[in-house]
Amino acid sequence: MGKYQVIYADPPWAYRVWSKKGNGRSAESHYPTMSIEEIADLPVKELADENCALFLWVTFPLLREIWKVIAAWGFTYKSVAFVWIKQNKRADSLFWGMGYWTRANAEICILATKGSPKRYSKRVHQVIVSHIEEHSKKPEEARRRIEQLMGDVPRIELFARRETPGWDVWGNEVSCSLGTEILQENKRKETSEKKMGELLNL
Repeated sequence: MGKYQVIYADPPWAYRVWSKKGNGRSAESHYPTMSIEEIADLPVKELADENCALFLWVTFPLLREIWKVIAAWGFTYKSVAFVWIKQNKRADSLFWGMGYWTRANAEICILATKGSPKRYSKRVHQVIVSHIEEHSKKPEEARRRIEQLMGDVPRIELFARRETPGWDVWGNEVSCSLGTEILQENKRKETSEKKMGELLNL
């Protein structure tokens, strides 16, 4: 199996809501979510080349926790790659979510690295201004900017919602690309070992 020099991920983070009204807007009401521990346990480090850039969408309420995921995957935080300023679906005005304290708009995609990946272009901007679509779907522009920033290198999108030319993909909404079986195989192995341990009271 080949290794990837770019890994792009938008995990289904789970986080607490504080009201019944919030439950209807939460990620859990739209798709299955995963805990920090479950996401960190994914064998992403097995997919990464010795020189690899990770682009990871995160939510502000979980900023303190996501460093566990980055470390578990074998990466070191470098910067915020993209800041997405959201516009409403059918208007150019800014979208405002509920937030925890202040009404929220922006989402960020952080950049972490393993080894010394090379930047292909110095002309890529950080801020993306675009309309929201279905729940949690990220702008296509982010993927295009990653391609421009990193060049034509082996790349994979984790938790992908659709297939994209030039990208391998893995997720429960797409037909997983050849070469990504290691994710499923490792999870099957871990699940089997866990169940066996429970049966043996280990």
